[in-house]
Amino acid sequence: MLDEKFQLITHLLCPYVQRSIIVLSEKNIPYERIEIDLGNPPPWFNAISPLQKVPLLRINEKTVLFESAIICEYLNEITPGSLHPEDPLGKAIHRSWIEFGSNILDNIGGLYCAKDEETFEHKRKDIKQMFQQIEDKLTDGPYFAGQDFHLIDAVYGPIFRYFDVIETCVDLKLFTELYKIQNWRLNLKKRKSVKNAVTSQYAELLTEFIQQRKSYLSTLM
Repeated sequence: MLDEKFQLITHLLCPYVQRSIIVLSEKNIPYERIEIDLGNPPPWFNAISPLQKVPLLRINEKTVLFESAIICEYLNEITPGSLHPEDPLGKAIHRSWIEFGSNILDNIGGLYCAKDEETFEHKRKDIKQMFQQIEDKLTDGPYFAGQDFHLIDAVYGPIFRYFDVIETCVDLKLFTELYKIQNWRLNLKKRKSVKNAVTSQYAELLTEFIQQRKSYLSTLM
């Protein structure tokens, strides 16, 4: 049992927050979740967050870690077992595709902010092409590297969740004929830690967030 007291500073929609929550769940680490409004953050948050972003992990109410990749690596290292492959090369490969996942998130932001159909379609094709690259790296599942759940799976669960919401309104045709991706996505969706990384309000809040962008996608939703 860990002696440290952990507080995770979060925002309801942030996919990087979700990564941290999934790792906390997978590693059975008790923590307190503190939700903030990034549009109107409290003064104490600005004082402890160098980048003014979430998540933050506050340890024993004094030490603060920022950046989800650092938080997840730390939580993984201080608990038994590992959410990374044991061999250094396998670990490096996973870390590479984790960074790739962050680039997909950047493109998703471009997709829901695109003001016209041409820009939207360009972003959609970029995202589809990125998923095609991952398809070629996947095993037969159920997860990225086979039977074991890894930190990389904690990264892609929140990515797929965007499309669980968007595709209730718009068929983006991102995963057509990407059968390994489809299987991976379905198994992540069913995993308890991934499901519980958001509240029951998530879909409604994400839809509202996208509609407020006044973008091409918001007109389709």
